[in-house]
Amino acid sequence: MKQLRQFEIAFVGLKPGEHTFEYQVTDSFFENYGPQDFSDCKATVKLTLDKKSDFFLLKFEIGGTVSVICDRCGQPFNLQLWDDFTQVVKMVENPEEMEGDEDPEVSYISRTESHLNVGEWIYEFINLSIPMQKIHPDVDGKSTCDPKVLEMLDQMNKQSGAQDNPIWKDLDKFRNN
Repeated sequence: MKQLRQFEIAFVGLKPGEHTFEYQVTDSFFENYGPQDFSDCKATVKLTLDKKSDFFLLKFEIGGTVSVICDRCGQPFNLQLWDDFTQVVKMVENPEEMEGDEDPEVSYISRTESHLNVGEWIYEFINLSIPMQKIHPDVDGKSTCDPKVLEMLDQMNKQSGAQDNPIWKDLDKFRNN
């Protein structure tokens, strides 16, 4: 997988304190990672790097939109991204020995490193910003899903309710207990 140099931060020349970086992420960024569950990504990632003597505190603010397929009606819609993530990067002598650490919010790099690649975290955090269940948002308490599909789903629910399945009849005894 090719490295994206724009996501490398040369931290050696940075003074201690906070530094802000902003990245515009589009579909071309995700080409390195294979097919995604979304398209038309227009994400903005604001990264605040707080440099300390032996570690960095990274705060990622994810915003923007992606186009996803609604799980209810099957129609595409633009999903608003909005999330914050933090990551601690500690500088140690042997980062390989520290990788067994159980905390996913802590990463380790060698003291001899001069660059920090944040591309993997950006990929991970954008994907974590997308909910597992993607459904059109409601507007004024009314669904914005395709009305034809919602009507078909309603009809299917009514039909399935009319047919009593004998498999479940004995479970009805427990319903009111």
